[in-house]
Amino acid sequence: MTPVDRRGMWVAVGAYVLWGVMPLYWHLLKAVPSLQIVLHRIAWSALFVGAYLLWRDGRGWLRRTLAGPRLGWMLALSGVLIAFNWGLYIWAVNAGHVVETALGYFINPLLNVLIGVLFLRERLRPLQWLSVAVAATGVLWLAVRYGQVPWIALALAASFGLYGVVRKLAHVDAVAGLGVESAYLFLPAIAVLAWTEAHGGGGFGAGYGAAASALLVLGGIVTALPLVGFAYAVRRIPLATVGLLQYIAPTLQFLIGVLVFREPFDRERLVGFACIWLALAIFAADGLLRARRGRLAPA
Repeated sequence: MTPVDRRGMWVAVGAYVLWGVMPLYWHLLKAVPSLQIVLHRIAWSALFVGAYLLWRDGRGWLRRTLAGPRLGWMLALSGVLIAFNWGLYIWAVNAGHVVETALGYFINPLLNVLIGVLFLRERLRPLQWLSVAVAATGVLWLAVRYGQVPWIALALAASFGLYGVVRKLAHVDAVAGLGVESAYLFLPAIAVLAWTEAHGGGGFGAGYGAAASALLVLGGIVTALPLVGFAYAVRRIPLATVGLLQYIAPTLQFLIGVLVFREPFDRERLVGFACIWLALAIFAADGLLRARRGRLAPA
């Protein structure tokens, strides 16, 4: 492995670790309403990502990014999807549902497979169908045993999966795409923040305290940094490796939910999660076997 590959690997690991420990960061802002957190996250990440793109690509980055056909409305749609995902995630973390958010991101790769079948006319291999069936069994078990569908997990997985479809169809650099999404969301976020501050519903500054206000500002960097790192790494390491590394984040979220926040995790939940983990193992094994066959195939 070359030094560049090794650097890309560690940058990818760092990005997923940051995403994995994010519940600890948002939990520090538990006293701030979830809507306020996500609005600040949008506003400050827009500023930081915009500044990064201005430094990296110059003043014409926005015009060049939107030059492609249909990119304007596609990135507007993906911006709405990612804002919904962020908002639900932050609310769930601070409402004591970290374990279920982890379940959502464990389900996400498998749901992406189904979305590919439905929207991109992709075909599944037998082991992929088996992994989807085993995962569905786990979700059904959790729904039956607890009397309700794990809607937080499914909504997080679905919104992020649909976001991925839109971004796949929109041929644009990952960070530049985030910059355009943030630009679309920036003015509405600022408008709502200004309105709530004017009507006593906000508390940025003295109301939340200096520490919380600083964390809200830094939330923009926390949002942008792992994505910039991911965009850097994905160009330097194989996608099969990226696919395996992505499980770092939900694993850390799960451990934080159980060990740090002491959320309930009994045998009934263990059975459901075990089905999801088995499905992911089958899915990963299928990907590794396919990658190995590709390497062994004659040129």
